[in-house]
Amino acid sequence: MSGVVYIVGAGPGDPELLTIKAARLLSEADVILYDRLAPPGALSYARRDARLVDVGKAPGGKGWTQDEINSEMARWAVAGMKVVRLKGGDPLVFGRGEEECSYLLARNIRCDIVPGVSSATGVPSCAGIPLASRWGSSTFAVATGRTAQGPPATGLGEIAGRVDTLVIMMPLSNLRNIADELTTAVGPDTPAALVRNGCTGSQSVIEATIYEIPSKAAGLSPPAILVVGAGAALRRRLAHPARAP
Repeated sequence: MSGVVYIVGAGPGDPELLTIKAARLLSEADVILYDRLAPPGALSYARRDARLVDVGKAPGGKGWTQDEINSEMARWAVAGMKVVRLKGGDPLVFGRGEEECSYLLARNIRCDIVPGVSSATGVPSCAGIPLASRWGSSTFAVATGRTAQGPPATGLGEIAGRVDTLVIMMPLSNLRNIADELTTAVGPDTPAALVRNGCTGSQSVIEATIYEIPSKAAGLSPPAILVVGAGAALRRRLAHPARAP
């Protein structure tokens, strides 16, 4: 028998932001391998007899390795199972979905990608931060605050200088270096907003200048997203109460 693996984006945190297709596949799956950042409520769509496997990777390298996750997906698919690999946000936006799909296709295992609402856009929206607006932000870019190999991402200052709003995913482990680079590139008084646990009941927002953000966010743990530039300033125009789902 030949199974199939669906690499499914679960959205940015609120389980009601799952797509209809994602919910259907969860209800049909024999096995669900879910991430730490996948909304816990998403698993309520699973069949009672479905096998649920927590393959989350925690900060600091604890938990499952990517090689172990790849092998686990293949093992169940080769056994003829319908597998859902449930990931937070969108699987192809800094989600390593392409690595997992490539691994499966190289072994002649069917793999389908199911897009989700990316945290890069969904989290700022839940926090009332317009990334693109005719009131002052006509361009935005998305970058990561760290690389898969561990060293901090570079070139963020150059990117920030070319767009009105910059969204940085996974910034906390490198926040001081990011702030220093952006302070030099776009100025210490550039507006910034750090959204932690976006689109969940524990969502919180810190607003400050890019220079001040590291001290105000000291001690915080992931997940978080940093927005720098015009979009962060436009949040004040909405007078958004920062209510979360």
